[in-house]
Amino acid sequence: MAPAHPEQDPASLSIDPSAQPVPAAGTSRRAAAAPSASAAPSVSGGRDKLDPRTKTVIGLLLVSSFVVILNETIMSVALPRLMADLNISAGTAQWLTTGFMLTMAVVIPATGFLLQRFSMRGLFLTAMSLFSAGTLLAALAPGFGTLLGGRVIQAGGTAIMLPLLMTTVLNAVPAHRRGQMMGTISIVIAVAPAIGPTVSGIILNALDWRWMFWLVLPIALLSLILGAVKVQNLTETKRVPFDVLSIVLSTFAFGGLIFGLSSIGEAAQGKELMPLWIPLTVGVLAMAGFVLRQLVLQRTDSALMDLRTFASKPFVVAIVMVLVSMMALFGCLIVLPLYLQNVLGLDTLHTGLLLLPGGAVMAILSPIVGNLFDRFGPRPLVIPGAVVLSGALWGMTLLTDQTPTGLVILLHCLLNAGLGFIFTPLFTSALGSLDKSLYSHGSAIINTLQQLAGAAGTAVFITLMTTGTTAALADGASAVGAAASGVHTAFFWGAAVSLVAVAASFFVRRPTNELPEGLAAH
Repeated sequence: MAPAHPEQDPASLSIDPSAQPVPAAGTSRRAAAAPSASAAPSVSGGRDKLDPRTKTVIGLLLVSSFVVILNETIMSVALPRLMADLNISAGTAQWLTTGFMLTMAVVIPATGFLLQRFSMRGLFLTAMSLFSAGTLLAALAPGFGTLLGGRVIQAGGTAIMLPLLMTTVLNAVPAHRRGQMMGTISIVIAVAPAIGPTVSGIILNALDWRWMFWLVLPIALLSLILGAVKVQNLTETKRVPFDVLSIVLSTFAFGGLIFGLSSIGEAAQGKELMPLWIPLTVGVLAMAGFVLRQLVLQRTDSALMDLRTFASKPFVVAIVMVLVSMMALFGCLIVLPLYLQNVLGLDTLHTGLLLLPGGAVMAILSPIVGNLFDRFGPRPLVIPGAVVLSGALWGMTLLTDQTPTGLVILLHCLLNAGLGFIFTPLFTSALGSLDKSLYSHGSAIINTLQQLAGAAGTAVFITLMTTGTTAALADGASAVGAAASGVHTAFFWGAAVSLVAVAASFFVRRPTNELPEGLAAH
């Protein structure tokens, strides 16, 4: 594969971009380079046709990933009901979401190793078995402890699925068709969590909260059964060393940071479980140790998370924009429902329904943007997307207790349209800029940082909203007026940060190894 970037010195990666992965000790280079018996060709009949088996496998991965990612945010609207039914406080109930995110943050960094060491079929069956078992346990939960355990098991399966999907597509789909496929993946990454509150609102309007799990369980089991029958290996495996110290450091690093960031919002409301400096300090120190450990291990191609991915300029620029965009998405996911309920006085069902059009806009745009990416590259899409995203956030700073719901829907749709034009080009450019041997590591890094960005966005938006509300109450504003002021504060700073994405969008470039013949870099 060609170097990731025309200005990038391949030597800076410490590997030869055209070389095969380094074989394990005792394995000949010829054996390491030979395709595994289970690996299948991804294309047949020319450059433009995917092998039917490849289409089936990717289709199952997409559907399964959508189902499992949906559950990341499905609990947000249900927390008040759970607090009443299980007789728990808001701080305790929040662990159903925080615990899910923590588990994701701990497991995802290890997926770079898992995707190299174990077969795609084995990982798919493991992921869906974990998710199905966790869903069943949550549906049967007699109390909070069992429900939290079910959520943690669910998250363990969820954490494996999305990196598995991304890595499979990168290995099985020709470079000139990845934009179209990544557009579909964007539906999983962004639309699934966006419609989670809508789904839970509709279910809770008519049924008990346990039905959020009972309705998902048959879909999960069907995916598991179909996967056992249909999924075959499309990628190769190799023996890679397992570093226990890296796992321990990553657990404390990403777990500490996610917990600390999630606690910021609770601290702003006076509900923190421990002083914020404890998990954040542990997370920062462990992160420093983790990075140093990976820098040492990657010299022998044995890192848990290979940081040579950051030698690719397109990867770094895309990561910056993904972080800002995910902060905006998750911040809005937490603030907009609160605004609709606490300021405009809507119930959970109407709140969920009002947020549905935005998710539909992104779902419609994502595959279209993928096709446009394959033709024109990322920059003509990302720049207007970043501008629309920023404009929507600035528009949300004008929301008051008198704002028509139609305007809220319009702004939310614009926000999701901007994100729809951003995510697909960024994911495709970032991962496509890497050497094939780094695909699994790049996927693990992007998905891990998404979790951090989501936690940070939630924490920052909630903290700013709470601070703005408190200040307005101190100035004598009514409860509704103070809540509206807090929403304004959160969206103002979110809009200010979005200007970073606008600036970064001008530096996005299509990697040369993704270019179809005769197409200049954009």
